[in-house]
Amino acid sequence: MELTEDQKMIQRMAREFVQKEVAPIAAEIDQTCQFPMENIRKLGELGFLGIPVPEKYGGTGLDYFSYALVIEELAKGCASTAVTVATHTSNSAGPIYLFGTEEQKEKYLVPMSKGEKIGAVALTEPGAGSDLKGISTRAVRQSPPLPPQWKQELLYQWGCCRCHCHYRRD
Repeated sequence: MELTEDQKMIQRMAREFVQKEVAPIAAEIDQTCQFPMENIRKLGELGFLGIPVPEKYGGTGLDYFSYALVIEELAKGCASTAVTVATHTSNSAGPIYLFGTEEQKEKYLVPMSKGEKIGAVALTEPGAGSDLKGISTRAVRQSPPLPPQWKQELLYQWGCCRCHCHYRRD
């Protein structure tokens, strides 16, 4: 399989960004548990936080293979940055795009694709770990509506994020 010209360009842009911005601080952010917010914002400016998101919602509308190329390049320089982008894109923006209302897509996907809001995931709970099929948290409709009681213990990227996807059973 050969990469398209667009895919080669995305890969090259990601590689150059990683060499210049990500790899030089990778050890430091891992040792100090710092969240690389500045780099994440720059990734948003480059369009890397919304690769599979349609242009209508602020993304680049490129294919998932291009997205995988960016994640691969990020992982070469800093695994935690790669996981942050993957979580943001696949586990937060993805469900909003696939299952969200038009209002939610406009409200969240546009700023998420630009790096103005970072997505997080709530899926870990006792007895299930991060096995999405094993979660027991349920959505319950109540009148009047009350906030759900979350059992999730670990919220990836919680402190810096402005969009949180909570996984639960219907």
